[in-house]
Amino acid sequence: MAACIVALVDDLFFLAKIQETAKAVGVTVAKVDARRGPAAIAEIGPKAIFLDLSFSKLPVIDWIRALKADPVTQSIRIVGFARHTQEQLIADAKAAGCDSVMARSAFTQQLPHLLKSLTAEASAPG
Repeated sequence: MAACIVALVDDLFFLAKIQETAKAVGVTVAKVDARRGPAAIAEIGPKAIFLDLSFSKLPVIDWIRALKADPVTQSIRIVGFARHTQEQLIADAKAAGCDSVMARSAFTQQLPHLLKSLTAEASAPG
């Protein structure tokens, strides 16, 4: 079974990069109607959410809190990323429950590894 992620990203070029890298390692990127709120994530059941903390049309901190408070979605790994200069946003995301927060450049560098680890988890017995 292929691993599935949700990428909540404002930048379409960056989203394409995530999709291309995911496809190369056998991970599916599910589409989510962000207007439906965090409940849309529960219906998909992804292994992880890659969240652009700078997503201008999404209340990202509220989403993180809601996802971590819901028993259905609280175990989904949330990997947030932002520009390294957005220190307060990064701190707020961590405080809200984001599992991992990194600079956008580090996220780009680690993307293949992050996706491969999800593939390994999906194929592990148990």
